[in-house]
Amino acid sequence: MASQDFDIDSLAAYLHLAPQQVARMADRGKLPGRKVSGNWRFTEAEIHHWLEDRIGLSYEEQLVQVESVLDRRNGPQDEVVSLAKMLPLEAIAVPLQARTRGSVIGQMCELAAQTGLLWDAERMAQAVRERENLHPTALDIGVALLHPRRSMSNLLAEPFLALGRTYQGIPFGGAHGGLTDIFFLILSTDDRGHLRMLARLSRLLGDSTTLEGLRCCDDPASTRDWIALREAELFGGS
Repeated sequence: MASQDFDIDSLAAYLHLAPQQVARMADRGKLPGRKVSGNWRFTEAEIHHWLEDRIGLSYEEQLVQVESVLDRRNGPQDEVVSLAKMLPLEAIAVPLQARTRGSVIGQMCELAAQTGLLWDAERMAQAVRERENLHPTALDIGVALLHPRRSMSNLLAEPFLALGRTYQGIPFGGAHGGLTDIFFLILSTDDRGHLRMLARLSRLLGDSTTLEGLRCCDDPASTRDWIALREAELFGGS
């Protein structure tokens, strides 16, 4: 679907907010937009980047709201995001044999390419490096959510995830200097799909039991089984 511009009313409908609230947010610089002939306009790409930033800073209740916005936008015909189904066994490395930030990015992209679903590991790695240089994706919980700044559908057969875990934490640019040992690579074919994956993954990783279990899994099969179990327990069919 081609990118589009929103006005106040259409963006309010998209975000499930009142038009007056959207206008106030724009006037206060809390939404990325520009005025054209005195009227606010917002590009779809900029709104997606804004939502991505909100996902990274949100708590469970806010993440549920973001997911509901994205699900309404996609429509009832779209399947519920299942992280376990989007995680091929060939795209899981436990342990990931990387010791530096650069080698993590390279090895994660090579791991993803082993599935045959990513056609150019080096181009993807370069895009991920550029995204990390712009703003690191490492979270305070020891997890990094790697991804390029924009979806790269020309390199992908379909959207999917890759997962690597190092046995020792690696400095990865987190805000408070903590170490990172769990690395997800999010590979999506469109911006809305990327946001849906990111929101669901953020909700899953916000659960401490999930993280503890991931750090105890010692092979790809048990890792994916654990994610599937936690998805079922936390989200059910939603």
